[in-house]
Amino acid sequence: MEPFTKLEGTAAPLPIVNVDTDKIIPAKWLKTIKRTGLGVALFETLRYREDGSENPDFVLNQGRFRHASILITGENFGCGSSREHAPWALLDFGIRCVIAPSFADIFYNNCFKNGILPVVLPKEQVLILMREAAETDRPFTVDLEKQEVIRPTGNEVFTFETDPWRKHCLLNGLDDVGITMKRRARIDEFEGRQKAQAPWLYRGAA
Repeated sequence: MEPFTKLEGTAAPLPIVNVDTDKIIPAKWLKTIKRTGLGVALFETLRYREDGSENPDFVLNQGRFRHASILITGENFGCGSSREHAPWALLDFGIRCVIAPSFADIFYNNCFKNGILPVVLPKEQVLILMREAAETDRPFTVDLEKQEVIRPTGNEVFTFETDPWRKHCLLNGLDDVGITMKRRARIDEFEGRQKAQAPWLYRGAA
């Protein structure tokens, strides 16, 4: 997993509340277990018309927002089903940080496990950031180490809270597999001891 330290990039405003995971990535895309190739389907029902052409009114189809790495949105983002494909699609599009007043719990947890930083800020601050994202082409900066969102003017920051362990994992690019592999020496030691004590458990193993 790619570490998240400090992100500087374009922020796209999406002033919609209760965006569920089916809106983020429709269920028909859940057949794949690959984490790549889903960016094209991100917000599919909002980004495309029925004939498959782009909806020019949708923010991610507009100019600089096509390459947004930060999404600023409304309350309860990621509600609905628990599909991990939702953060996969965001990440494949290029979104590394989502800022909102609140998130659905499972989606919030899935973001950390996939290298996306979900930032919770008070609604009034989120509305300020949305307005600035729409009005300026200056980049936003999200600093995980300092736990700050630096506004485009650079004159003011909004601070946010993050669980220390999740922060550590993001800063070091550690997902669940990575955390397990950090204990590889102890795992190998245990297996060696177990093989000596109970070799029948390993008969036929590759």
